[in-house]
Amino acid sequence: MATSPPEDRPGGGGVAAGGAEDLAELDQLLRQRPSGAMPSEIKALEFSEGLAPGKKQRLSKKLRRKLQMWLWSQTFCPVLYAWNDLGSRFWPRYVKVGSCFSKRSCSVPEGMVCKPSKSVHLTVLRWRCQRRGGQRCGWIPIQYPIISECKCSC
Repeated sequence: MATSPPEDRPGGGGVAAGGAEDLAELDQLLRQRPSGAMPSEIKALEFSEGLAPGKKQRLSKKLRRKLQMWLWSQTFCPVLYAWNDLGSRFWPRYVKVGSCFSKRSCSVPEGMVCKPSKSVHLTVLRWRCQRRGGQRCGWIPIQYPIISECKCSC
C-alpha cells in the first residue's frame, strides 16, 4: 500500500510497464528458479513409467532430482505483483496487486494455464459524499481482493 506513486526502479516491483522482451526475459528467469517448497505431488514422483517391464529399475537420486526440478520449473505458477492506482477517492491510493503469469502453459503436455487459487482481502477506505439532507461526507471501508496464490488449472 502507498499514498504516493511508487518509484519506477530497474529490476524491482512488477511487470506492468514491460514490453514483450521483458516478458520473455521474465519467463526465462521464472522457468529456471521456482520459489518456495516443492509441491508434494512432484516430490512423490518415482518416474518408473516407461522402464523395461518386469525389471525393478530405479533412477539415481541425482537424475530423479533433476527430473523433479525440470517438471517443477515447467509447471509452477508465480504471482506477479504490480502497483495499481485506485484513484483519488481511495486511501491508500496505490495498492500492490497480484496477478497470475499466464503467458505460457503450465502443464506437460501443454493446455493448462495459471489461474488464481487464493486471495486475501485488504481494507481500503473510499471517500463518499451523500446529498440527502445536506452534504455529509465520510470514509467507508471497502474490502479489496488481492491474489496471493496461483495454481495450474484448466
